[in-house]
Formats: sequence, structure tokens, C-alpha cells
Amino acid sequence: METAEPDPGLRPSVWRYVKASRAHVVIDAADYYVLMQQAMKRAKQLIHMIGWDFDTRMRLGPGRRFWNLPRKAVNPARLGPFMIWLCERSPGLQVRVLKWNFGALKFLFRGSMILDLIRWMLHPGIDFKLDSAHPIGCSHHQKIVVIDDMFAVCGGIDMTSDRWDTPEHLEKDPRRHKPYSQKLYGPWHDMTMLVEGDAAAALGELGRERWERAGGTPLPACKPQKHSAWPAKLKAEFEDVEIGIARTTAAWRDYPEVREIEQLFVEHIARAKHFIYAESQYFASRAIAEALAERLAKPNPPEVVLINPESADGWLEQTAMDGARVQLCHAVGASDPAQRFRIYLPYNAAGTAIYVHSKLMIVDDEVLRIGSANMNNRSMGLDSECDMVIDAARPGNKHASAPIKGVRIALLAEHTGQSREAVEQQLKANASMIDLIAKAPLTGKYLAPFALRPLTDAEKAVADNALLDPERPEELFEPFSKRRGLFRRGGLLRRPK
Repeated sequence: METAEPDPGLRPSVWRYVKASRAHVVIDAADYYVLMQQAMKRAKQLIHMIGWDFDTRMRLGPGRRFWNLPRKAVNPARLGPFMIWLCERSPGLQVRVLKWNFGALKFLFRGSMILDLIRWMLHPGIDFKLDSAHPIGCSHHQKIVVIDDMFAVCGGIDMTSDRWDTPEHLEKDPRRHKPYSQKLYGPWHDMTMLVEGDAAAALGELGRERWERAGGTPLPACKPQKHSAWPAKLKAEFEDVEIGIARTTAAWRDYPEVREIEQLFVEHIARAKHFIYAESQYFASRAIAEALAERLAKPNPPEVVLINPESADGWLEQTAMDGARVQLCHAVGASDPAQRFRIYLPYNAAGTAIYVHSKLMIVDDEVLRIGSANMNNRSMGLDSECDMVIDAARPGNKHASAPIKGVRIALLAEHTGQSREAVEQQLKANASMIDLIAKAPLTGKYLAPFALRPLTDAEKAVADNALLDPERPEELFEPFSKRRGLFRRGGLLRRPK
């Protein structure tokens, strides 16, 4: 596998640069699950799935409902029986599933999932493993699937419940329900990236290292083959493009700490000339906030548009992440005299908040990065993460700029309830995304500005000390007096008065 040498003048911190014969951004899980069902049907040697969570009860796409119906020509719809069906349909196919070990007990409360896992354990072609190879307090947050070392996916979408949704994010969509229940969950926005070729092989190498670190039997590389699992009818947005892969890993035993993702964020923000468009589940990273503050304080600052959910999911996350967002917005605002920084919250046509789980950043329609890392401290140094980046400024990647712009237009159209053509025309007349959002009609989906609010004493205490969002494992156990929290002494970010 050939690896391109990085240009010393454009050297972001990445693990590896590799070529992808094709790459494609998939927005929202409805399309993703169907595409993955199609891709896995084309697998010949190995399907390696790595995730924060898996739910075998979820439906990927079309197929029969029950696992034991004697119709081998028709695939099951649910993930659990679908994997068994694949192995029986393709003798010699191996499936490896690696999940973060936290929350394993909840399998007992997922009804038929425990039966699915027993069937997996009894099948010679399937091996399911829980991964606890990390320091206390860390999580394995990567979301990767590799097929035959020829096709791979990396992004923010887990193959679990409460993730499926369409770009329309309809109110009370009857298809958006929990497994084996008609109980509906709210609108959910997410994305991932498909790659083919050497980029997939590199993710396969990363996956094998994770598997072995977790105690799995070493997985040999797949044999070379011409056949790719790329879905037959999917036209790729990117062809013959170089991909950068960046990681976060906490130090553990003989494995060193890796903070490539954090450094890549800092470098991409510093190079922004015109705009940054980003989506993240959180805005709580001190390193990212400092990089934004530094860039916005300089002459001719870029426009920065960040899409966040209205509030973090769960009481603990709300206390930690929502409070940190308020603190950091005050701090960044103090270094933004041109008022170029905005956070927006998406809502569907009925006014229901759309939960943002995507992790994306686009810089000047020149850089596109998608992965599992949020804009919080944990993703910078505590949890295992993987991001992929396409940089049109690197040699041979100039042709990537137009499809990167296409991704940004598609996302702005989705969030503002307009057609892609309308968004593109408006940006041609006026390049400001802030103006576009302000003038967007409110008759459908829309983006609302994030309004700063006062913090409770409890939120201030948690945010100040980064109790639930530390940068390194050892900070989980530091006393309050030694915590750095969000604001460095003497650093760029100071506590707002």
C-alpha cells in the first residue's frame, strides 16, 4: 500500500495519508443503513465492525422480519440475524464485531438482543468482543466498518437504536421508532464517510490493532481482490482523492498517547481565510476554543458557523457540556470584535429540536473532515477517536474542492429547509452563511441562534473544573485545586466577568 508523503508546507498532524479510489459523504442514517446492507452483501472475506454501541435489533433496510423464516434468498432486515445470514450465504466469510465494554449489562434489557448475541457466539464465522483496553474513565468512541480491506466507513453513526432518520427530520415520523416498540424518538442528524481502496486498507490496519489490543486473535490482512463492496448504484462524490486519517488515543500500558485530532483542529482553524462551517454534538474543547479565539482576534477573521444540538442528551451531559458551551461562547466572544462567530440550533418544521450527533468541519471549501471526534476535551485526548480529512490544497487533490462545496451546500439546504439550488444561488450573490441563515424562510426547517443564558452554581462548578470532560485520564482523579478547567491561567481564554 503506497502512502503519499506529506508536503512540509502543508503538514497537519495525521496518522497516515492514503489514496481512496472513491469516497462519499452520507448524511443521516436512513441512507447509511441501506448502503451498509448493500455493501455487506458484497463482502467476500471479512467484515470488521468497530463501534461505541451496537443493537442487533435495529433494522438496516429492506428484508424479512423474522430471523428463522426459511427463505435464504431474502435477507433479514435486523442486524443480528442479517450477520448470520451473510455468513451462511457466503461460506468462508468472517465477521468481527468490537464494542466498547461499558454498558454491556444493558444487553439484558434489550429483549431479543441477548438471543442474537448467543447465536453470534455459536456461529463459527462470527466473533463478538467487548473492548476494555483503555484507562479508567475513557471510552472507545470510534465508529468504523471495514469490508475486505477494500471498502470502509468512518464517521459518527453507530449501528444502534434511536439513530435512524431522514434529512427531512419529519415530526413524529412513524418509521422513527425504537426496536420492537412503536415508541417514537425525536429527530436525529448524523453523517459518515465511505471510502474505497488504500484508505480502506489503512482503516483495516487500525481496526486489527484495536482488535488485538482488546485481546482478540490476530487478524491477517485480507488477500488482494479486484471486487469491492462499494454499493453498485452509488455514484461517488470524490474519485481518486487523498485521505488523511487522524486519531485520538489515551496512553495505556505500552501504547502512547495520540492527539492528532486536536492538533489537526488547531491547524485547520489557523489556516481558515474565509469561513469555517462545523457540526458537532458539543462545543466544550478548550483547545478548539483557544484556536478560534486566536484566529478571530486577527485581522480579516473568517466567518465561523457551528451547528449544535439545543442541549446535550442526558442530565449529566447537559450539566457538563451545556455549561461549558456557555462559558466558551463568552470567552470566544471576547476575542471576536467583528462578531464573526455564531452557534446555531436546528429545528424541524414543527419547531422540534433536531439532535445533532454529526462531527464535521469544512474550511474554505478546501478542507473536509468527518469522523467520530466531537468538539469536547474527551475527544482531544481521552477517548479513542478516528477522523478522516480531504484537503484540496494537497498535491493531486485540487479536484476535491467542488464536491466539498457541494457537501456544505447540501447541509445548509437541509438545515434551512431550502433547495440546494436556492442555497447555491444565494451564496453566489452573498458568500455569508450568517446572512443566508438570517434570511432563510421559517416555514420549514430552520436554524435558530444559540442564546447565552445564566449558569446555575452547579453548572459553573462542573464547567469550571471539567469534571465530566477532562483532557487526560489522570485529570479524572485530580483534586479541584489542581484542575485547569476551561480557562488557563495567563492563557488566551480568561473567565468572563
